Amino acid sequence: MPLPKGGKPSKIVYPPNCKEVSEDIGKDELVRRLKMLARVFQDMGQDENEKYSELALHLATEFFFDHASKDVRLLVACCIADVFRIFAPEAPYRDPDHLKEIFMFLVKQLRGLEDPESPSFKRYFYLLENLAWVKSFNICIELEDSQEIFCNLYKLMFSIINEKHSAKVRTFMLDMMVPLITEADTVSQELLDTILINLIEPYKSQNKLAYNLAKDLLRKTSCAVEPYIQTFFNNLLMIGKTSESEVSDHLYELIYELNMISGTMLLAVLPQLEFKLKSSEEIERKNVTRLLAKMFSDPESELATQHRVLWNCFLGRFNDISTGVRTVCVQYAQRFILHHSDLVKDIIEQLKIRQHDPEETVRMEVVSAVLNAAKKDFKMITDELLAFIKERTLDKKFKIRREALLGLAHLYKTYINQDPDNTAIAKRLAWVKDKVFHAYYQHSPEDRLLVERIFNTCLVPYTLPTSERMKRLHNLYTSLDEHALKAFNELLKYQHGVRVCVLQWIDALEQNLQGCPAPVVAKLIALARQLPEPNKAQEHLKKFNHILREDKRVRHCLKALVSSDCTCRKAEDAVKEILRKVGNPGQQTPFYTAVKSLLERIAPVMIDADAISALVKYNCDVISGLIYVDDGVLAAGEKGLKLLLALSSVFPPCFNRESVFEDLLTFLKNEDEVISDLTLQIFVNTGSNLKKDCPNIYSSLLPVLQTTAKMGNIRQTKHAIKCISIVYKHEKESILQQVFEHVKKSLNPESANFLTSIVSMGHIAQICPGEFSTEMKNVVSKLIVKDLLMQDRTQGVHVHDSWYADHAISEETQAKVLAMKMLVRWLLGLRNNAGNSATSTLRLLYTVIIHEGDLMERGKINKPELARLRLQAGCCMLKLAEEPCFAELITREQFQALALLINDSCYQVRLRFAMKLNKGLLSLRLPLEYMSIFSLAANDPVKERRAQVKQFLYANISKRREYLKQHATAGYYMLPYTIHLLAHDPDLKSHDHMQALNIIKECLWFVMDPLMSRSEDYNYAFFRRMIEDIKQTKDAQGPEDDEMNKKLYAVCDIALGLMMTKVSNVVLKDTVMEPVLPIKLFTKPDHSYSNTKLYLPKDFIFDTGKKKVAPTTLMNTSEKAVTAKPSVPFTTTEIIVTSPKPVVNPNPTCPRESKKKKEKENEAKESTSSQSDKKMKSEESTSEQKARTSRAVRQTSAAVKKKGALVKKATLQAGKKNKTPIKLTKAVAKSKKATGMQAKITDFRSPKRQTSKNSPLKVLSPTKQILNGSTKGTTRRAAQNRSSSAPTNNKAESSTRKRTAGSPDENIPAKKRAANEKESRKKPSSSVSNGSEKEETSAESTSSIQSASKEKEVEEAEINVRRRTRPRKK
Repeated sequence: MPLPKGGKPSKIVYPPNCKEVSEDIGKDELVRRLKMLARVFQDMGQDENEKYSELALHLATEFFFDHASKDVRLLVACCIADVFRIFAPEAPYRDPDHLKEIFMFLVKQLRGLEDPESPSFKRYFYLLENLAWVKSFNICIELEDSQEIFCNLYKLMFSIINEKHSAKVRTFMLDMMVPLITEADTVSQELLDTILINLIEPYKSQNKLAYNLAKDLLRKTSCAVEPYIQTFFNNLLMIGKTSESEVSDHLYELIYELNMISGTMLLAVLPQLEFKLKSSEEIERKNVTRLLAKMFSDPESELATQHRVLWNCFLGRFNDISTGVRTVCVQYAQRFILHHSDLVKDIIEQLKIRQHDPEETVRMEVVSAVLNAAKKDFKMITDELLAFIKERTLDKKFKIRREALLGLAHLYKTYINQDPDNTAIAKRLAWVKDKVFHAYYQHSPEDRLLVERIFNTCLVPYTLPTSERMKRLHNLYTSLDEHALKAFNELLKYQHGVRVCVLQWIDALEQNLQGCPAPVVAKLIALARQLPEPNKAQEHLKKFNHILREDKRVRHCLKALVSSDCTCRKAEDAVKEILRKVGNPGQQTPFYTAVKSLLERIAPVMIDADAISALVKYNCDVISGLIYVDDGVLAAGEKGLKLLLALSSVFPPCFNRESVFEDLLTFLKNEDEVISDLTLQIFVNTGSNLKKDCPNIYSSLLPVLQTTAKMGNIRQTKHAIKCISIVYKHEKESILQQVFEHVKKSLNPESANFLTSIVSMGHIAQICPGEFSTEMKNVVSKLIVKDLLMQDRTQGVHVHDSWYADHAISEETQAKVLAMKMLVRWLLGLRNNAGNSATSTLRLLYTVIIHEGDLMERGKINKPELARLRLQAGCCMLKLAEEPCFAELITREQFQALALLINDSCYQVRLRFAMKLNKGLLSLRLPLEYMSIFSLAANDPVKERRAQVKQFLYANISKRREYLKQHATAGYYMLPYTIHLLAHDPDLKSHDHMQALNIIKECLWFVMDPLMSRSEDYNYAFFRRMIEDIKQTKDAQGPEDDEMNKKLYAVCDIALGLMMTKVSNVVLKDTVMEPVLPIKLFTKPDHSYSNTKLYLPKDFIFDTGKKKVAPTTLMNTSEKAVTAKPSVPFTTTEIIVTSPKPVVNPNPTCPRESKKKKEKENEAKESTSSQSDKKMKSEESTSEQKARTSRAVRQTSAAVKKKGALVKKATLQAGKKNKTPIKLTKAVAKSKKATGMQAKITDFRSPKRQTSKNSPLKVLSPTKQILNGSTKGTTRRAAQNRSSSAPTNNKAESSTRKRTAGSPDENIPAKKRAANEKESRKKPSSSVSNGSEKEETSAESTSSIQSASKEKEVEEAEINVRRRTRPRKK
């Protein structure tokens, strides 16, 4: 219905003092009259209002609603609002369409509320207040188009509300809007969308006040709107109906907001989310998981308690298959830790699993979540959560390690450095400093650079004042654990090494600038290895080198950084100036980052001369007791001196102050021997210029050093003599002459300074070998060797232990140990074999080793001291081997006896000898052949020891490979030395000794595994050719000894077999390198023949390992790939490989075995029975050979006639002169239950591979044959038992071999078969002898077991240790 037209109604009654309003009146006058009318309506009550109904209808006409003046429209709206109040509850407007137009008009007028600074705002506010108070819009509830009106009203309210509105305005808005929902019969989806859209992004962020208004509105109408909201979500969540609603795409965001507003609205909705959590769609699971994580983790949320099933379902998403879902779960763990202590236990259980997640992003989120929570409230972090971060510092990904270490370091800085009084937190974070330094054991430059950065910025901030900085450094160092202390010392040495490298670079650059050639590029390459990503760093350093060439100022600053007089302040300024030259700190390029990393490593921002003075002063106060420390005065003082000692080796110029040396001289006179000894070492590092810088200290120090050298303890004497040689380098001969004369008088066992005299004399002889050569020779021959080492004056106390502490060692044994050291120092000073002194000394040390420490074999020394003596003899030989002039004098027998120390019965001997060996090899001072000694560690019964030695192997191999990359030298061959050493294993009695060969196999693989673990680090063809060349040589240690050579060849067969069975990443490629074998181990290879004979027992088994081996790709020289299938248990296999040279038949096996119990007694028992047994067995085998051969012929022909029957136990033996290997095939093997052994492998031809009679035998390359087998779960003891099984079984097996040795094969041509039969007739007893040997081995093993069981009482304390059989000198 259209609005009534404006005009002059006939019966309109106006209130008193109000004039008529009509279309004829001008605008201004109309406004004045409407204002009067509005004022009257405002004051009018509800009595006698009927007479103004016509006026009300007149005002609600089109003329006024569409008037051009907004003032007119506003005044009319106010009047109509008052009409609704005056005529309440029955308004004079009856027509629904008219009412709709009226309220739409009122909605439009309410837009004036948008600007509170408008002159008319008060009247707009009155309109709002009137409508809200009277609830005028409630009239629309009955209208059909009510929802349209309400939607327009709500949209208007949400759009106009702003920050300028007062609280009253917002209140009246709510009062007007709330009843329209609470009192209405229905709420349309459009109206619901109008409200809900303000809760989602981007509307939520764009208009915060509208968001708050919508929240307040829903909170007040929650009961009324709940069924409509539930219906809306049910349609979308469960039924899956599509909706045109704009908010339907923000379903989970709405659920979260509504739950925040009023949880009761979603009581029926939340349980439905459990089904969404199990959806097959990853995106859906991820969204629901994020929603529930937010809802559960909100502060004061009780949803986890109210919906326990849903909570448990949510926890299951921590193990979701999707990485994104797991990541979301972990991201919200921080909120649970901070806000819900009752749920932390469940969250920790999930994080415990997720910290080991295979995806690095998830592990990173675990670290970030815990660290962020710790930064906000450390009290909420449990020790278990800290343990997660501690474990992630060892993550395989650097960025996770970096995040964990940096986070822990910042916590340490925040809660310990800045708040040291908080003892509870300090105690919980005390391990952080140790963990940071443990990360320095990582080999990557990134990790080391990170630790250095954390040390300078968090553990001991370099920006602190000098005294405070040194106090914290002292407290840090004295509280570190042993491993962290080693890492700290390594950090100082590593940084010093980089500074030296930079200094050499600058010197080379300056020489180039002056026109002199210098290896600048080589220095850059070496320096790049100290930085992250060496290849890229090298390019960046070349660019930086160009800047240094062009910019003299930058070159000067860099040189100042590495100069000895650089202070911390100068270093900081120089770094800033260089970085300004190379780039912008705001835009850090890779080049800028590389230069910054280099400067961080070399800048001495922590230590300078002032810092050393402060540190020495602080430590002096600690030692004197003026400063209290928790660890005790002496412990803290000693550790403080150890810190000064570490710094003195890196920053010696910083100690050149008289006040510093005065304090050190005070320490030197301290009664504590440890403190004085450490001070002596500091003087050794810093006193080279003492005469020039501090003459007073120079003169005062000498008497103290002389007294210490004559009468100090062992360590003090050693360092006092070194200090004399450095500080008094021009007068050392005369000073040491006095000391020598004094200690020579005390060189007798009755003297109180006997041990000191031995040490002093050894060091004097090393420092001044020429001055005391004649006297030392007499002292060594008479006093040291004859009167000390060859005498046993005291009877050792019998003990059962094989080792005891240092303080329990007798003085005589201590003297012998020091005497051996003195001999070595004397020889190191001479550096020659004058008078065969070195040869005699090596012979003496060798005798000590083979006599197990008892040089003269008088039996007076007890077991622990014998262990000390043979260990010291071995270490002395290693020390001499570091000098090339002495290494050449060590014979093969001496070397082999030395190597057996790694298998000593005493655990401490094995441990210390291996560590000493590793130290010499890592320093590249010991020859390569000594690395082969590590192979014997495979015999160690302690798993941890084997793992440690394996790490030694990996480190040494890596070290030498890096050395070869830096130096263009020939390749190194460790494998020939290992093969030769194992071939001379004293337990290997013969080349077919099964028990010893199995042990040798383990030892050989112990070394080959690190060598061949990665295909890029080794050449398969080269290694194979090297082993094949060894089989073409003879053992240089006994070239005419046939059995010795067979042992060598048997070990080579084991090596080849291991390469074929255990190396899974085989790639054969051409190589131009020819293997060069050590001439002192092998004779020159004889290529006039091909040694294709297999020297291993036929039943020798190769284990392919428990893991499945990936297919192996064999690349021949023609670039054709041949795929070898993974190894599975089988009897024989055939592998065809093209090789540049004749290859040996690889049927490899060989490690080493333990010493048999009471071997002498066993041999005595067996000697009487073995002779008669041999005669019986040989006669029996000879008589039965013909019958067995004919029986085998009948079996073979019967199998041929049946066309498919398997020919059992038949083999073909090729003549020795035949240079082509025989094609091997499968045979059926029977397992033997009596001994629990796997079926023996024999060389039988499978009927499936038989060729036709007319076709010739297939000729293969010499590399094609190898025996292989699998014994799952076989232990070392089981391998030993294999040789000690019942003799009847061995006899049966040997008879089988004898039966089949001469069997004819129809696949061989007639002439060839006849030749083979003729040759077999010439040697009828060959297989018989093999069988008798097997029986003898079995009999010996059985006898050994029986005798061992009777001798349990005489076993040593370390019963599990396999004691090596050492050759004794007769």
